[in-house]
Amino acid sequence: MELRSRTPSGPIQDAWDKARFEMKLVNPANKRKHRLIVVGSGLAGASAAATLGELGYQVSCFCFQDSPRRAHSIAAQGGINAAKNYQNDGDSVWRLFYDTVKGGDFRSREANVYRLAQISVHIIDQCVAQGVPFARE
Repeated sequence: MELRSRTPSGPIQDAWDKARFEMKLVNPANKRKHRLIVVGSGLAGASAAATLGELGYQVSCFCFQDSPRRAHSIAAQGGINAAKNYQNDGDSVWRLFYDTVKGGDFRSREANVYRLAQISVHIIDQCVAQGVPFARE
């Protein structure tokens, strides 16, 4: 059995940007032909389902709990971080990347963690725009 992570090759800083640039796009006329299933209706699943639905895909979102409001995304609120770089904060994408890899005992896929650090600012901004109660403390 061979496990392949499908992590893009190349330098960590450019791997996901290069992969995104080379990715095949879906023709807008064909979006209705694709049916997507999102499993989980927490913050990530609900955001993905809403965004894909706005883009024109047919989306079905399933949850395991008795209600979509029972998700545990609120528990992650205290641990989320981003390279927002507020004044006198000292944040940077590289610092968040290093702290996250170190916090995971150097067992995480570094290219994926770097991509997370890159888009962390946008994730928090999207959460705030969707009305998610958010605090960095």
